[in-house]
Amino acid sequence: MALSDTEQTGKILLHHWQAFGAGDVEAIMADYADDAVLFTPKGTLKGSAQIRSLFAKIFTTMFPADKTSLNLAKQAVEGEIAYILWSGYSPFYNAPFATDTFVMRNGKIVAQTFAAQLEAK
Repeated sequence: MALSDTEQTGKILLHHWQAFGAGDVEAIMADYADDAVLFTPKGTLKGSAQIRSLFAKIFTTMFPADKTSLNLAKQAVEGEIAYILWSGYSPFYNAPFATDTFVMRNGKIVAQTFAAQLEAK
């Protein structure tokens, strides 16, 4: 039996969160459509190359997987939309408050928003 939109979105979200925690850029990128858009406070990233570059930077300079602690405080999934509230800490940065919203279609993230309180150490 095929998964409902909500079940499919929840499945992708779980994979995305686990890949983020592992610092696995390839697994993360498997979640995105080639033409996905990621909105951040610093600007809009369009397409796989720009989004990949952001995650590579995050895992090398901000939140390396082996030195980062993450906490998923809230998750909500409805149809093709998912929302998470989380925090993360590493020797380089604190993120006491972070939030993402995802739009998923056909098993891929097509749009995402991200905002966080980031504190360099």
